[in-house]
Amino acid sequence: MGLSGFVREETTGRTQPPPGGSPRSPAAPPAADGGSGQRRDAFFDNAKYLAIVLVAIGHAWEPLRHGSRTVTALYTVVYAVHMPAFIVVSGYFSRTFDASPARIGRLITSVAVPYVVFEVAYTLFTRWSDHVPDRPVTLLEPLYLTWFLAALFVWRLTTPVWKAVRWPLPLALAVAMLATLSPSIGEDLDPQRTLQFLPYFVLGLCLRPEHFRRVRRWRTRLLALPVFACALAVAYLMTPRWDYAWLFHRDSAEELGAPAWYGPVMTLALFGCSTVLVACFLSWVPGRRTWFTALGAGTLYGYLLHGFVVQGSKPWGWYAPAWIHRPVGAVVVTLAAAAIVTLLCTPPVRRLFRFAVEPRMDRAFRRPRRAPHVPAQAQAAPGES
Repeated sequence: MGLSGFVREETTGRTQPPPGGSPRSPAAPPAADGGSGQRRDAFFDNAKYLAIVLVAIGHAWEPLRHGSRTVTALYTVVYAVHMPAFIVVSGYFSRTFDASPARIGRLITSVAVPYVVFEVAYTLFTRWSDHVPDRPVTLLEPLYLTWFLAALFVWRLTTPVWKAVRWPLPLALAVAMLATLSPSIGEDLDPQRTLQFLPYFVLGLCLRPEHFRRVRRWRTRLLALPVFACALAVAYLMTPRWDYAWLFHRDSAEELGAPAWYGPVMTLALFGCSTVLVACFLSWVPGRRTWFTALGAGTLYGYLLHGFVVQGSKPWGWYAPAWIHRPVGAVVVTLAAAAIVTLLCTPPVRRLFRFAVEPRMDRAFRRPRRAPHVPAQAQAAPGES
């Protein structure tokens, strides 16, 4: 949950003029890593923050789905948006990944190491929260939220491939469609999610700043209102008739009890729907600096840490009172989820957990040798841009 965009990556959210505004738009604060003096793009920081809020709200709504058709419809629409948006932005900020030693070093420290740390932490925590004292610690079966880090690691490693082929998006869609036909693909590193969400990452790789500028035109913003209204209405009507587990992209068609041919069809249909909804979501993201812009740099913290709160709500009995399952309870849960994930993105929390989310491991990697006639200051350390 800056991926590049959501995890600390080579660009760390820094671009030239914001795609959603003019060069005169208010400048964002300097990049968190001190980089090259470029400024963070407020649009993408805003998008990251709003996306992580949707992720937290979606997880908070899970216990409220049963018995509430309205909450289930809202849950369905949120799940059609938040992870695709997350992954599209991840792909967009992975465009510069070239598998060089410096990039590989940053990928290990910003994705692989946090994956290991939080996979172990979630395993130990859920032994208590899920009452499974013998749950084994394994790095091959991502637990809960950690699947995203495992998938991002694979996606980014394959970036040079998608940049080299002529039709990357159709090829990625074909891979995702074939994955739904493969119930025996295994569970190591959650390959179903990695392959079925792949087209969104590749879509991000294909995007350019002008695409974000176009999606933020006022006409698109106005059109987004009826689009979201229609999506919510369709979700409400379909709630008793379809399995929203298709939106999780973690199972094959056969595992979801559907004919094999449903898989490829649903892959294309959901990709089209989610892409439209992501465009509508991005059209509403402000391009100027707001009170939450600075929180966009800490979305990976909010993503990885809010899961402990969600898991802890089970033994703590937060959903036990009857009023929680009424409309007023749903509103309270929504506000609480937004407030908690906001808190987890703040600088004090980031300083406290930086050792796990953004570890400094410069000594673990060799410094690249200087090329002949290249000044020393032109060389970048593995953990730098």
